[in-house]
Amino acid sequence: MNRHIPYTPNELRVVGELPGFFGPGTPLRDYPVTPRENVAAMFFDKHPYWLPGPADSTMMIPDLYNERLGRGGPAGTTDAFGIEWEWVASAGGSIVRPGEPFMADANEWTDKIKIPDIDAWDWAGEAAKTKLDSRVSNQMSFVNGFWFERLISFMDFAPAAMALLDDDQKPAIHAIFAAMTDLGIKLVDKFCEYYPALDGFNIHDDWSAQKAPFFSQDIAYEMFVPYMRALTDHIHAKGRYASLHSCGRGETRVQCFIDGGFDTWDPQIMNDTYKLYDEVGDKIIISLVPQPLDVASLPEDEQRKLGTEFAERFAKAGKPANIAFYGQPAMTPAFSEAVYVRSRQLYTK
Repeated sequence: MNRHIPYTPNELRVVGELPGFFGPGTPLRDYPVTPRENVAAMFFDKHPYWLPGPADSTMMIPDLYNERLGRGGPAGTTDAFGIEWEWVASAGGSIVRPGEPFMADANEWTDKIKIPDIDAWDWAGEAAKTKLDSRVSNQMSFVNGFWFERLISFMDFAPAAMALLDDDQKPAIHAIFAAMTDLGIKLVDKFCEYYPALDGFNIHDDWSAQKAPFFSQDIAYEMFVPYMRALTDHIHAKGRYASLHSCGRGETRVQCFIDGGFDTWDPQIMNDTYKLYDEVGDKIIISLVPQPLDVASLPEDEQRKLGTEFAERFAKAGKPANIAFYGQPAMTPAFSEAVYVRSRQLYTK
């Protein structure tokens, strides 16, 4: 890709609007390439045209997946494993119906868990309902994932966490994770077949609470990383990128994510994303969370100054980063424009 196209102020002209994944859309400007091409340059060349922001990519979660392997919506759902999910209005999301868990012990899995036949699903009909916006990078979001979050849905949180330490249950958990990873690989194949314009896959697996991870690094490497790697290797073989959504303060597990083959992680705000970038930004793309701006008291010229400094700190060829969805509070028009302009100039050199 030719990144020697010099920046000109005409690039700031608004020529359309990009869709908002949550909330309103954002202006589409007269960029030298589409945001989709810029994200591809970040992932595959490690040298984007500008520092990508939250609006440069979007997620899709088709009903076909969400109702069977996701969490449904306000009406609730019974997933493909027979687990009931109930909507919690105050949280804006769903949880497994409280009460007796689907399994009390992981060793019950061969009797309880029936792997869904995804070949029987109406993929063509679902694909006909969805049109991907080719201007932005499109990711399929595997809500609930295939490992710890899925195990929680089968067993509830505390029994699932304890089972990771139980030598009597570990072989069964390995078998469950192997089966779920195989399911994930088949799903990737289906999505690539029916959504050929899909650019990547976003896999959910929450590992941490507000202050610390749920389990040790040794457990992470023993129980999770090999299965992560099997799935991300398959995603890469399909020419797509693999991103990780893992909530909580998981800074100390970032090497697991790297060894699990993920191209990027979008940490929540309790993680020090600047430190992560400095330490491992050459091994995994960190979605940065800029400090929120007090728009009421901070003049636009100061917002632009902060945006310029941000770009100078992070717009480095060979060590790319992007701005996380969690960084939206900082993305004022003045800050965003300054980040774009300065990163365009820096990446052109």
